[in-house]
Amino acid sequence: MTTWEMLAVFVAGTSAGTINTIVGSGTLITFPVLLATGLPPVTATVSNALGLIPGSISGAIGYRKELTGQSRRVLKLAIGALIGGLTGATLLLALPSTAFETIVPILVTLALVLVILQPRISKAVQRRREHTSTPARHDGGPLLFVGLMLASVYGGYFTAAQGIIYLSLMGMLLDDTMQRLNAVKNVLAAVVNSIAALFFLFVADFNWTAVVLIAVGSALGGQIGAKIGRRLSPTVLRILIVAVGTVAIVQLLLR
Repeated sequence: MTTWEMLAVFVAGTSAGTINTIVGSGTLITFPVLLATGLPPVTATVSNALGLIPGSISGAIGYRKELTGQSRRVLKLAIGALIGGLTGATLLLALPSTAFETIVPILVTLALVLVILQPRISKAVQRRREHTSTPARHDGGPLLFVGLMLASVYGGYFTAAQGIIYLSLMGMLLDDTMQRLNAVKNVLAAVVNSIAALFFLFVADFNWTAVVLIAVGSALGGQIGAKIGRRLSPTVLRILIVAVGTVAIVQLLLR
């Protein structure tokens, strides 16, 4: 890489770490930049996954206050994320890229619709619980576990917008604040990125220069994102999720 390309990758890593912590979809920033430096698509995907690990961990640490009291929930959901992430990483090397590229925009669109409708859906679920006297499950039940595990399969494969899918599913099935759900999202993203990257270390090609630049940038961005994201109201956070997700859909369709 030239000096300017290295600077571009570092800036992209910082931006991705910031936006991943707040919403998700940071890969839509780093991936095109890595392709522009001349890296093959799979090498770029693998290098990106490795580089974003520090950013995911940094973001989770930045949201540690919101994680208080959620250890059992996080542990259970993290198991599903681990299984899904490893499956997705395996599929990346086993399947042609067109297999997932076709359905990705559909998944992201569905996630955005769920985010927009989440307040109404949550109220309807709450009214139903009051009528049936059925308490809300603290962990979201089997439906959330399976849903997040499938989202993690996609996350292990490409990662873009997986955070939006996580938030939409948890927003529907968990009775909690958006900020606390965002904290869980950051932990799950860290699990998926880590297990996928560990798998890639042994079986795939990657570019160490890109990995280091994105790692340093994303770690810095994770702290910036935590500071910004924790100050956002649920409404503003939801609007930001929809805005970022819309850009993600357009970019995915144009690729």
